[in-house]
Parts: sequence; C-alpha cells; structure tokens
Amino acid sequence: MKENVQLVDRDFSLSEVPQTERRGFWSMFVLMVGFTFFSASMWAGGTLGAGLTAWEFIFAVLGGNILLGIYTGALSYIAASTGLSTHLLARYAFGEKGSQLASLMLSVTQVGWFGVGVVMFALPVQKVTGLNLYLLIVIGGLLMSTTAYWGIKALTILSVIAVPSISLLGAYSVGNAVESIGGLQALMLLEPAEKLSFATALTICVGSFISGGTLAPDFTRFAKTRTVGVSTTVIAFFLGNSLMFLFGAMGAAATGQADISEVMFLQGLIVPAIIILGLNIWTTNDNALYASGLGFSNITGIPKQKLVLFNGFIGTLLAFWLYTNFIGFLTFLGSTLPPIGGIIIADYFLVQRRCYPPIADMQFEAVRWHALAAWAGGVALAHFAPGIPPVNAILGSGIVYVTLSALRGTAKESAMQPRKAG
Repeated sequence: MKENVQLVDRDFSLSEVPQTERRGFWSMFVLMVGFTFFSASMWAGGTLGAGLTAWEFIFAVLGGNILLGIYTGALSYIAASTGLSTHLLARYAFGEKGSQLASLMLSVTQVGWFGVGVVMFALPVQKVTGLNLYLLIVIGGLLMSTTAYWGIKALTILSVIAVPSISLLGAYSVGNAVESIGGLQALMLLEPAEKLSFATALTICVGSFISGGTLAPDFTRFAKTRTVGVSTTVIAFFLGNSLMFLFGAMGAAATGQADISEVMFLQGLIVPAIIILGLNIWTTNDNALYASGLGFSNITGIPKQKLVLFNGFIGTLLAFWLYTNFIGFLTFLGSTLPPIGGIIIADYFLVQRRCYPPIADMQFEAVRWHALAAWAGGVALAHFAPGIPPVNAILGSGIVYVTLSALRGTAKESAMQPRKAG
C-alpha cells in the first residue's frame, strides 16, 4: 500500500526525497529566492523605512537576516541530510501523533495566509479595473492552487518568472523613489518623523518571516547535498529578503506609504504594481499551499496533491472572511511556529547527534510530552520574556527540550528504536 502511495506522490509527502530526485545549486537557488520573495516582508520593509534612518535600516536588515539565515540554514542542513519535510522531521522530536498537532498548527496558519494573500491581490486589482471583487478572488485562488498542485517543479518555474520580474520592477520603483527624494545623499540624511527602536526593528525583520522559515525543510529536502541546501537558503535570505525590505523601505521613505502597491500607484506604475503584487503574492501563496498540503498529508496519510486542491478551495472560499476577521489570530498562530523549528534543531544536533534512522525503519512514540512542554515554554518566552520574541521562542524551546530530554534519559535511546528485521 505504501509503495502505491509513493507511485502517485510526486512530492514524497510521506517519505524521504530519493537522491535521484534531488536538485543542484541553481535549481534550488531559484526556488529558495522565490521562497524569500514574501509579500509581508515588503510591508515590513515599509514600516522600517518610515521609522529608521538609512544606516539603521541597513544594520537592522543585516542583523535580522543573519538570525534568519542561521535558523533556516540549520533546518535546511537537517532537511538535505534526511530528505524529510518539516512535518516528517517533527515525528522524531514530537512523536507520530504529536507531530500531527505541529502539522495542524503549521497547515492552518498557511491556509489562512493563503486566503489573506488572495484578497491582498484581488483588492488593488479591483480598485484599478472595477471588476467584481469576489470574481477576482475566485480566479486568483484557482490560479494559485493550480501551480501549487503541480508541486516543486511548478514552484521552480514560477520562481524563474517571478524573481527577475519582481527584481526589475522593484529596482525601477526604488530608483524612482530615490530620485524623488533628491538622490542617495539626501536619502542618507533623512530622519524619520516617528522613530522605531533598533530592538523593535530587529523584531520586525526576524518576525516577518520566521514562521515561513520554519517550513524551509519542505523545499530544501530536494537539495542534492547539505552544502547546496544550506548555501542556497542562506544566500537567498540575504539576497531575496533584503530586496523585499529594500523595495518596501525606499517607497515608504519617498511617499510615506508602507504598502508597495500604493507606492507604485503614486508613482504612476499602475500596471507594474498589479504585476509585482500579483507575482509576489503568487509565490508566497504557492509556498504556503504547498507546505499546508504536506502538513495535512502527515495527519491524514493522503498524498499532498489532493490536499493542496482542497486547501486552496477552503482558503479561497473563506478568503474575504479571513482577511477581515482572522489576521490577528493568524499572527498569534505564527508566534507558535518558531518553537517547532527550535525543537527540531535541538533534537537533531544536540539530542540525537545528527543520527536519524530512515523514517521507514522507525517505530515512533505516539506523543513525546516533553517536546510539547518545550513548545509551550518557547511560546511563553516569546510573549513574556524581554528581548526579540522569535529568538526567545527558538532558543527557549530548544534549551527546555534538551534539558527535559536529559532528565528523561532520552539522549541515547529517546524511545525511537528502529524496528527489528522480521
């Protein structure tokens, strides 16, 4: 039965990605840059551009991307080593049923943001064209679901189209913004009307993509080697994420608008605004839908392709309601995701010492309660401890998990013994 599932599952939802399906540097690089072309990062960049000087902005983005690069690079190392998605990696730390709770949280969040993204695309298009908003939501949801259905190959093709298009249009918008300010020298001398603290700016930089970064293994499991997986992820964050922040910040500095689509409307770039917003949200939403399909596949055992279509239907059906009622809840859910990555990193590197047996040979515990306790501890530290909340969540959950694992006597045996032959 398992073999039959794998025959139709082109994205290896419930197994390791075999070496024959692994990808080299350039294929992975394009995919990961597309992954970091995240629409929320442009809005976050606009917030930073309105509240920081030019040098403060540079240091905040560099610092945020260093932290994101370390976190996602570690997860990518694990994914490339094992060929497993975030959801399957969670089985080792959380247990089989415990990982399903983690997958549920990850997947619901991604479906929710998919719906929000569809409306974020439809609203400005409706504003320009006058077409029916709900018709645009349905069309956008169908298109985005279709490419996510076709899996990692379609995501790579979409990235090949989207990355240079967004880069060129964004660069043109930045040039326009700098010229309107009076040149680079004038830009460097700008002082924000309401300043952000550096700690707040760093929190925004890291927090804008830390939840998505937790799902990096869903993509980097296709890397041919660990070096490919880690290098493409880290470079993508420094390049792609920095560009997203830059595009948003320059527009905000010139116009006072944090919304990149509003900036481009004010610059007279109406058609490019629709294109850049559409492609940016499309790459973001496809990654969200792809990851949610893998998560629900871990819960149900159904191959990802069917679940992607169902998730896309639900996200599209509830899109407007999600946009108007659910963003606060999605933001809260997002704060619960980084501890999952922190626990996976701690389990792989510190508890299991980089030694995960093949998933087909495993007999997992149902629930590893100390992992859930560490998760709760990480969420609590994110909300109540001073410092940078996402970093507190990752480090706190990892430290608590390693401590509880040692107390439980799991550092060597961890109740994850391979099945005996026969």
